[in-house]
Amino acid sequence: MDPIAITLIILLVSVALFMSNRIPVGAIALAVAVALWATGVLTLQQSLAGFGDPTVLFIASLFVVSEGLDATGVTTWAGQKVIGAAGKNPRKLLVLVMLLVAVLTALISVNGAVAALLPVVVVVAVRAGLAPSRMLLPLAFAAHAGSMLALTGTPVNIIVSEAAVDAGEGAFGFFEFGLAGVPLVIGTLLITMAFGNKLVPERTASLMPRDLSDHARVLRSQYALTTPPAELIDASGGVAEVVIPPRSTLIGLTVFPGMCTPSGDLVILAVQRKGENLEGKDAALAAGDTLLLEGSWAALDEHTADPDVLVVDSPDLLRRTVPLGPRAGWAIGILTGMVVLLATGLVPAAIAGIVAALAMVLTRTVSVPQAYRSISWTTVVLVAGMIPLSTAFMQTGAADLIADGLLGVVGDSGPQLALFALCLITVVLGQLISNTATVLIVIPVAVSVAATMGVSVLPFLMGLTVAGAASFLTPIATPANMMVMGPGGYRFTDYWKLGLPLLLLFLAVATFYVPLIWRF
Repeated sequence: MDPIAITLIILLVSVALFMSNRIPVGAIALAVAVALWATGVLTLQQSLAGFGDPTVLFIASLFVVSEGLDATGVTTWAGQKVIGAAGKNPRKLLVLVMLLVAVLTALISVNGAVAALLPVVVVVAVRAGLAPSRMLLPLAFAAHAGSMLALTGTPVNIIVSEAAVDAGEGAFGFFEFGLAGVPLVIGTLLITMAFGNKLVPERTASLMPRDLSDHARVLRSQYALTTPPAELIDASGGVAEVVIPPRSTLIGLTVFPGMCTPSGDLVILAVQRKGENLEGKDAALAAGDTLLLEGSWAALDEHTADPDVLVVDSPDLLRRTVPLGPRAGWAIGILTGMVVLLATGLVPAAIAGIVAALAMVLTRTVSVPQAYRSISWTTVVLVAGMIPLSTAFMQTGAADLIADGLLGVVGDSGPQLALFALCLITVVLGQLISNTATVLIVIPVAVSVAATMGVSVLPFLMGLTVAGAASFLTPIATPANMMVMGPGGYRFTDYWKLGLPLLLLFLAVATFYVPLIWRF
């Protein structure tokens, strides 16, 4: 069979599988790479080249940097400072939340920013007397707009920047995306403030993230402590509740409040059995007993991982509620250094990201297990598996075939109409499958269209980036959209109401504004 036909069949099957939402996207991407090799379209090296691509390594490193900022309480501190300035004024609160997530997204990606701020926003909304649903959809949508402020905002930015290099145009600058991003953020803010009350529903949440910001007071009440453990849960250490499971080797151990654990690293603040405190120095532990332990974060991490206890709230989760916690200075400094390297272009982007991720681990800002857990392997595998499909599009001539068909429809109307058509395709597919996968599919076609028309590919690539960020109409469009669905109590049809005017804004910016900055 003709290689072009095989490539197009693989594309159609993969899109259908993405839309079915029944198979993990990472598995689909791997199947695409294998299919391209098995059918002889690509060599083994070409079909697996995505896993060694600098773009993939850069994306993976950014997850580690994001984890460093979140784990050390930098994002918590930023959220508390900015949101605290709004008080209980709903409109001011919404504006500051949207601006905060947009800026944070530019540095640590859409999913990282939304995940970090979601619990804070829910708590603040409840305390201000607002339904969380009023704020969470604007939170996710403002994050999509903020992804256009800098290179690190989304994997799509990194992919199109590398595509510009491959096309011989040179990479986009670190803050160059902001030329399109700033109007998008401002437009998103204005539309939400003007029509949000009518377009964003008030729902009752089916699932709410826990509020751990006042955890010390809860523990003081639970264990009837005369001295609060507020000295606290702070930058140096904290507390942890653990339950004695059946068959634990600690069963029968005599304990009392104030004693050190056998390791000497932790202090037992209280012991409870069936909700009642055990007093005295002759209490023997039994299955089901609860202990409140105090110590350094490192000691809590180590000992709560012991199979002899079951931890109630992980120390890692509690540590994230501490503003500017341990090694926050290192995290901020490493992020600043990475941004400087990326902005100045002193080293390739992948090297800057890898150096920053290594620095997070070497300074013990992020542990090695944390670093591995922080990486979204689904995203990494998705990008690595779909890169070979882009290669196949270019190598077999499938991109030229589609480009010729598109130009046949557009005729002599000029590159702007061709740009609109490509952005429209990207916007439609981006509501149904991953926007990252969508852009990887459309990029080769855009490059071929630009080459055929004899114009610069830069407006096409930037236009695709803007269109790829316009994933507003469905909860399945992006992980960030899905994150807010439960806490916001949203229905599937709630997204398009505010999402549609925002999508039209992004499509207009991609088609009419982008060519004014990046000329054909």
